[in-house]
Amino acid sequence: MGVVSSRHCRRHPHPRVAVPPQASLPRPVDVGASPSGAAALSPLGSTGVAVIVNIFVPGLVRLGLGRRQGRWGEKIGERRGVRPRSLGRRRLLLPPPISPDRASHVACGAAAGDAKAEEEGGLAKTLQLGALFGLWYLFNIYFNIYNKQVLKVFPYPINITTVQFAVGTVVALFMWITGILRIPTISGAQLFAILPLAVVHTMGNLFTNMSLGKVAVSFTHTIKAMEPFFSVLLSAIFLGELPTVWVVLSLLPIVGGVALASLTEASFNWAGFWSAMASNVTFQSRNVLSKKLMVKKEESLDNINLFSIITVMSFFLLAPVAFLTEGIKITPTGLNVKQVLTRSLLAALCFHAYQQVSYMILARVSPVTHSVGNCVKRVVVIVTSVLFFRTPVSPINSLGTAIALAGVFLYSQLKRLKPKPKAA
Repeated sequence: MGVVSSRHCRRHPHPRVAVPPQASLPRPVDVGASPSGAAALSPLGSTGVAVIVNIFVPGLVRLGLGRRQGRWGEKIGERRGVRPRSLGRRRLLLPPPISPDRASHVACGAAAGDAKAEEEGGLAKTLQLGALFGLWYLFNIYFNIYNKQVLKVFPYPINITTVQFAVGTVVALFMWITGILRIPTISGAQLFAILPLAVVHTMGNLFTNMSLGKVAVSFTHTIKAMEPFFSVLLSAIFLGELPTVWVVLSLLPIVGGVALASLTEASFNWAGFWSAMASNVTFQSRNVLSKKLMVKKEESLDNINLFSIITVMSFFLLAPVAFLTEGIKITPTGLNVKQVLTRSLLAALCFHAYQQVSYMILARVSPVTHSVGNCVKRVVVIVTSVLFFRTPVSPINSLGTAIALAGVFLYSQLKRLKPKPKAA
């Protein structure tokens, strides 16, 4: 048997010659030239790896860990039979630093993501606010419809108002007991300061129900559009807040529109008219008293809790009056007690609900926006009540109502304009 030459070994299909040591090393990946290589290095992709490298690698080099990495590489090479000098020519297996353009692109992408999240959060708040306005209008519509239906067959507004305050008291106690609202911390001095507010709140709601029992819902709310007039008048008398000329001029269409609507109102009677006017005076007196007394609020006494306390106090103020005046007429002949009681409870729930939602909206928007929303609410209530009860409305009556409501809207816009301070 002869000796096999090296030439024959090279042509043998299965040579037994060992692979050179350099071939056992992994082929370096040039990330800058091959995007697929970057993807193979990390599940983060080339951008994620590049950001991590540019942040952490310079720090590691400053700490001297780069030399340790070299020594570890030499040991690995020696273990695999690689000469140490061959390691000096190997290429970096990590991506190169990000270029300024690429860094700007990454930063813009992150900023766009933050902007998108902020936009989604703003959209959610807008939808929530829109839902609150919808509930505010819906509860108000149903309150006026159920309330008018009850007052038609049970013309005792003191009893009906007492029931509404009683239901509000139960709702407030339920919210305090279940923890939906924090139990307010209130002193005797604060209760004494809140008492006048409860008195005018009681009278305002009582006068409103008296008006609703005498005239159409649409006419009552047309008269109640004069609230800005009494607000300006009482603020000037008791608080010394003089209105601007533009605010005074905005009151003219309000007064003129209400007068025009009153002259052509089919259901007009003086009891309903003066009851609605008295409601305007008492409700605006409540606002003036709030500023005059300036009730000091604890942390737990927010607007909803304050309204709940006023509701409870109003119930205890009005219940004895209802018992002494209308208590003996609680079940007139031929009355469907179950139907009246059901609608009274529904009206009371809607009454308390729309008041609560109103305060929730006021906590999210400015007073001017809330005032505009209240003006729109009055329009919605007038239109729906006319359609539901088929109230006869003449063109002149509609014109007067429209003029009055337009004046209210103009007043709400001009009220926010503050007069410029005079130069010294």
